Amino acid sequence: MPDLEQAADGSRMQGHGKERFFMRFTRAQRYLHAVLFTTFLGLAATGLPMRFSESYWARKFASGVGGFGAIIFFHKLCAVVLTLAFLIHVKDIFTRGVVNREKGIFWGSNSMVANWKDVKDLFGHMRWFLGLGPKPHFGRFAYWEKFDYWAVFWGMIVIGFSGYAMWFAPFFARFLPGWALNAVLVIHSEEGLLAILFIFSIHFVNTHLRPDSFPMDMVIFTGVESEEEFKKKRPEEYSKLENEGKLEARISEEPATWLVNFTRVVGTIAILIGLVLLALTLSAYFRE
Repeated sequence: MPDLEQAADGSRMQGHGKERFFMRFTRAQRYLHAVLFTTFLGLAATGLPMRFSESYWARKFASGVGGFGAIIFFHKLCAVVLTLAFLIHVKDIFTRGVVNREKGIFWGSNSMVANWKDVKDLFGHMRWFLGLGPKPHFGRFAYWEKFDYWAVFWGMIVIGFSGYAMWFAPFFARFLPGWALNAVLVIHSEEGLLAILFIFSIHFVNTHLRPDSFPMDMVIFTGVESEEEFKKKRPEEYSKLENEGKLEARISEEPATWLVNFTRVVGTIAILIGLVLLALTLSAYFRE
């Protein structure tokens, strides 16, 4: 959950006549996202060959990396790194919201917690899709962004717990019945598959492949967005900051050319890997 006050630190005005850029994500948040998508790609790339181990491509991949033992090792490694990143984020939210009593963490226009406006935006968006009304004016976070955010919590609880239950089965067998240990295998497999299908289709389309962001939305990598993007994608937040006299505090430097180019390369590779894994998943699933 971005901290506007922290995001404004170190920012400065652009030269006169130049396009202005505004801070959206801090460096720490960008790094956390980098760990998130890297480990998720790793979990998907190692989990799918185990889920569809009889597929030709799964066997070829396993032989290429040293067998299914190596795949399991990297799967567990990615799981541990992702878990640590998740716990760091939860600790940060708890510290800011509960210990420091920072306003706007758990409720309000800058919070990732859904509210009544998100419900209205959802139905308003549907009406706009059907040509029955105007496009809603979104604030700092749209309803689908909040859904994506909380989906990570669901995944960490359901997929994460079931994965660790299989990993440390002797420990969990002390207080879980035998049928529960069998169930976690099914839950981990099917929920993991659902997460992969969602991220590589719905999330990719909503974030990167929609017309106003195609071929990718780079703000999560660079941390900033142009004033034109800000006005177009989040007009309600832009107007709110402007009316409150807080808009200037969000102005930041234009992203360096090397960062933009690096982002395009990394983002393109990640999207292509995701789409390839999606295609392999669908082909293997419907052949079962």
